[in-house]
Amino acid sequence: MKSARTLALVAVVAAGAAVPFFTASAPAVARAADAASAGAFKLDPVHSMVIFRVGHMGVSYTWGRFNEPTGDYLIDAADPSKSNINITLSAEKIDTASAGRDRHLKSPDFFNAGEFPSITFKSKSFTKSGEKAFDVAGELTLLGVTKPVTAKLTYIGEGQTKQGYKSGFEAEFTIKRSEFGMTKYLEENAIGDEVTLFVSVEGARG
Repeated sequence: MKSARTLALVAVVAAGAAVPFFTASAPAVARAADAASAGAFKLDPVHSMVIFRVGHMGVSYTWGRFNEPTGDYLIDAADPSKSNINITLSAEKIDTASAGRDRHLKSPDFFNAGEFPSITFKSKSFTKSGEKAFDVAGELTLLGVTKPVTAKLTYIGEGQTKQGYKSGFEAEFTIKRSEFGMTKYLEENAIGDEVTLFVSVEGARG
């Protein structure tokens, strides 16, 4: 059986795969080349999401996601120093397939969405670790607390599509929620401290 992470990411890829690539004419190739040097990609909130998992009662994982992330990015494999990522999540857009649990997660016990509506990640440096792989060091701000994190990123690719010039990447990193002041149910071991985040992004230029 496929894992929840695999099913979630397959759904994202499948949604994007429904739009076919096409063979471009010479002018179209020239436009694509221009687009490729035009600058940052803007996140497509329909084809992007941040999925997370956290331990539950020491016996399983609970999964959820943040819908409709926003932001921009530029990943330059030839010169990683030119690369950058800026992503913002809305705490109000947390989705664990349970309306009651989502309301609790938005409360001051957890994400305190009323006081801290945004969760942000800003990259600081890229280190190439493979053909399309990077270690991305950056800062995550959650509940008003900013901490350094390092994500493992895989750049999937880019190219001209019927929806414009697009690209995409996946990334993964783990945090301890207690370091950001989120400690509800830690002592009871009802909810784990470590939270792993899986980032699936598709972006467009123009």
